[in-house]
Amino acid sequence: MIAADTSSLSAYFRGEAGADVVTVATALSTGAIVLPLVVQTELLSDPTAISAMMETVLNFVLLPVLDGYWQRAGDARRLLMTKGYRAKIADALIAQSCIDHDVALITRDADFRHFAKYCGLKLA
Repeated sequence: MIAADTSSLSAYFRGEAGADVVTVATALSTGAIVLPLVVQTELLSDPTAISAMMETVLNFVLLPVLDGYWQRAGDARRLLMTKGYRAKIADALIAQSCIDHDVALITRDADFRHFAKYCGLKLA
């Protein structure tokens, strides 16, 4: 299993290039992609999304929320903010979901590197 972030999935469906897009394509071909719930919400709320993406997104396996998730996500976000890093709520929720399920995250969003350095997030 490997999780994908909104940035990389959107890039894949727009036909953009990049190492993350190649990783998404490989994971899609093997059925290995899972989504944090927040990623599904972000993708489904995109007014510019193409229908192929919308249909595909609805078929992904979703990572369930585990007990204590909200507190752990808040703790991780607070830790990064006290260190002076940017930590959006959606990013904290995505990172924590991946951490809880011990899955790497495919992303092109550089903000996740802080979650990797300080919170245990694995990046693909």
